[in-house]
Amino acid sequence: MTESNKKDITESNIHPTAIIEPGAKIGKNVTIEPYAVIKKNVTLDDNVVIKSHAYIDGFTTIGENTTIYPSASIGTKAQALKYRGETTYVKIGKNCEIREFVTINSSIKENSIVQIGDNCLIMAYCHIAHNSVLGNRVIMSNNATLAGHVTVEDFATIGGMTPVHQFVRIGSYAFVGGLSRVSHDVPPYTIGAGIPFKFGGLNLIGLKRHGFDFETRRELSRAFRLLYRSKLHFEEALERIEKELKPLPEIKKWIQFCRESKRGLIGLQGQGISTYAEENIDLLEEDEEYATK
Repeated sequence: MTESNKKDITESNIHPTAIIEPGAKIGKNVTIEPYAVIKKNVTLDDNVVIKSHAYIDGFTTIGENTTIYPSASIGTKAQALKYRGETTYVKIGKNCEIREFVTINSSIKENSIVQIGDNCLIMAYCHIAHNSVLGNRVIMSNNATLAGHVTVEDFATIGGMTPVHQFVRIGSYAFVGGLSRVSHDVPPYTIGAGIPFKFGGLNLIGLKRHGFDFETRRELSRAFRLLYRSKLHFEEALERIEKELKPLPEIKKWIQFCRESKRGLIGLQGQGISTYAEENIDLLEEDEEYATK
């Protein structure tokens, strides 16, 4: 153990049964509980808490004020036959909660990274596979699982027991309900669930909670209708959204997300729209009535 490592540990709360390999970098006021294992290439920033029996391996960095709960396994080798011993990374942001038995693997391909943003909540038994990227304030409920190369954007929520196919993207503020199967990209600002996956329209309650004004919600609702309800060809629907809707940042993001989709958008493979979409439209109409009073 290096002298700097010893100095850092003296400024932290390290249980004597924890195993910390020489080379690990430990910030100030770090707590490491009994029987946790911290391997040599790990970096724990200030105020990190590693609870009992957690196992942190690989070139893993855990940001300030993040808590890793008992029996979580982070930074271990990717569960992929393509892995050939490359140097890869895991980076977890600030103020995250990684709950019990979560597994976060490292990546494949030299210098690639699995990245989790700030203020994320990853509930018990979730799995995040190689080359996946999560934005800020993402929530994954119990047993949600991400295959390799998945991207989950800021403020998205994934319900429990939901597998997400490799290379899928889930857009910002999207809400994916539990017991779903996500095989294609989920556009931002939407809500849906089920097997097969069915949309409920916009995530209106979530958007209101996050301060999206009525005009933005109305324009996004129109974008959703043009893409999913108008029976227009995909590109024709996007062209009409560009021409007919206000050029709000959220509308531009919607168009960009749809055009950049490589797996295709979920709900455009014949799964249909649920009756809940009608209820969501009613909510928007209630908003409009209230806004005009």
